Amino acid sequence: MKISDTFVAASPILTNLLDGKLSGDSVVTITKTVGDLSGYWHDAVAFERIDHAIPLYATETWFPVEDGTEGAVLWGNTTLFPGRVGDEYFMTRGHWHRKRDRGELVVCVSGHGALVLMDEGRETRMERLSPGSTHYVPGHTAHRTVNTGAEPLVFLCAWPADCGHDYDDILERGFSRLLLDKDGTPSLVAP
Repeated sequence: MKISDTFVAASPILTNLLDGKLSGDSVVTITKTVGDLSGYWHDAVAFERIDHAIPLYATETWFPVEDGTEGAVLWGNTTLFPGRVGDEYFMTRGHWHRKRDRGELVVCVSGHGALVLMDEGRETRMERLSPGSTHYVPGHTAHRTVNTGAEPLVFLCAWPADCGHDYDDILERGFSRLLLDKDGTPSLVAP
């Protein structure tokens, strides 16, 4: 039996480890704007005043297998731009994994920010992201990234293809702590 009889390889991609960018035929790019996160920002007045078309973040994901394939791993990046809505730093929506026991890996390529983690008891903590920092998001943990710097925050991620993403709970209930700019310092505070 030849390997080609039992294994069908996805088209290869290139991951540029200097800037975190992915390239290849099976890379899917999605861009979100500030307005796309309507309902996530804690300061509704500041949200109404900011241009909703401002780019917030872009993701590039490699799908070597179909999303949802058990036992497979997906790979991608996020570029999260700098900025704030009121005193809240630009952030990703954040999510739980639908299969709650699934974890994720995050590797910061450039920029500075935070990985905000909330367990099922709604205890929230953060880990600082800086070039080269590598983070494990355990199962049963909601997570989002926040750009606390003045340049784009770029990070790579690997996650189980069958984990699924639950954004609805975060939209409805949020995180128990927000990462806000308090006198120039990123601070976790109750909403």
